Amino acid sequence: MSRVAPSPTRCVTTPPRTVTTPSRRGCGVLSGLGRTHHSPMGRSVAGPGVRPGRRTSRADARARPEPRCVTSGFPPRRAVRRNSVWERYPWLHSRFSQFRRGGVVVVAASIRDVASRANVSVGTVSNVLNRPEVVAPATRDRVLGAIVELGFVRNDAARQLRSGTPRAIGLVVLDVGNPFFTDVARGVENTASEAGHAVILCNSDESAHREARHVELLAEQRVHGVLITPVDADLAAVRRLRERGVSVVLLDHPTDDPGLCSVAVDDRAGGELAVAHLLARGHRRIAMVNGPSRQHQARQRHRGAADAVRLAGLDPACLEEVRMPAMTVASGRLAAQDLVARAHRPDAMFCANDLMALGVLQVLLRAGVRVPEDVAVVGYDDIEFAAAAAVPLTSVHQPRELIGRTAASLVLAETMAPREHEHRQVLFTPDLVVRESS
Repeated sequence: MSRVAPSPTRCVTTPPRTVTTPSRRGCGVLSGLGRTHHSPMGRSVAGPGVRPGRRTSRADARARPEPRCVTSGFPPRRAVRRNSVWERYPWLHSRFSQFRRGGVVVVAASIRDVASRANVSVGTVSNVLNRPEVVAPATRDRVLGAIVELGFVRNDAARQLRSGTPRAIGLVVLDVGNPFFTDVARGVENTASEAGHAVILCNSDESAHREARHVELLAEQRVHGVLITPVDADLAAVRRLRERGVSVVLLDHPTDDPGLCSVAVDDRAGGELAVAHLLARGHRRIAMVNGPSRQHQARQRHRGAADAVRLAGLDPACLEEVRMPAMTVASGRLAAQDLVARAHRPDAMFCANDLMALGVLQVLLRAGVRVPEDVAVVGYDDIEFAAAAAVPLTSVHQPRELIGRTAASLVLAETMAPREHEHRQVLFTPDLVVRESS
């Protein structure tokens, strides 16, 4: 039997064709029988038998083209390319701060990059950022130009950690979907921004569990202070913050505690205003659509409504309270559906907030009930949507943005000078805005 002699093997030098594989040091690149390893510093070495992670100069790598053995009769190996730069260079994950932009890895510029581009020291860049008045104008302009060119963004969290001075305050509200709290948050943010602070907004959603989680998060973030509308009357979350040395201001929740600041509206007076208005219009069967009893606002507004009935010398039975689990539009609709279906339905409804009143209005109008001829409706808060309702809504007005501004001023004043600060309990007086619904 005849033997076929193998084809001779010849070695040729060809441009490298890459097959990427991971290595212990970073990213390994195989090419034929040779190996090229990329180090985290960007240098590479090429050639057979090179150990992973070894470094040589770029000049050496260029001077030593990689040999590639080609055996005739065998097809060349096909290059395998990674689809993602993240897979090709996994060491970037731990070495640089980076993000994706259009599928490309973009490395965030550091303060050292700015110093190198402006040809100054890192200390000079720091002075431009923190004390620009001590830097020569020409140097300052050169550094600012490098910052703009590189898109440098300072790491404010690290700066706060070094200085020990936080630049954020927390705001915990009951329902971020309620326009009342949206307007309050606007006042808080405007005042905080003027003082160079950011606002971290948290929504407890009327849940004590979520409130506790948010309080823990804000404490971990080392915020300058916290504005909070508590879910429960026991103020457990407030006590936890005070024990950690965090300044706290109660928002839309008055207190008699001399060691706490609070900003609120006299809800008892507001409830009395609303029901006194309905009684003056001749209504004697009044249903109050109220929120859960654990909420301070719901309790105080009902007490004010009862005060109006008592001061008018009428039977307390002419005021019926309908409690709902939440102060939302959906709760208002559910309450109105039950009240309209009764044989002797009320001739007026006072709702604990405008969202509930808007839900009541929807059901009444769909049922063909005339407002205010058959049933009068009064809301509370005087949000922007009250005047824009299908039947413009009579509502108890609260200075929402002013509440937020005042609360933010108090918490900032306490954090700036805690020993000299005097706690204040600010209580605004509500007004009644009469519109077509009553």
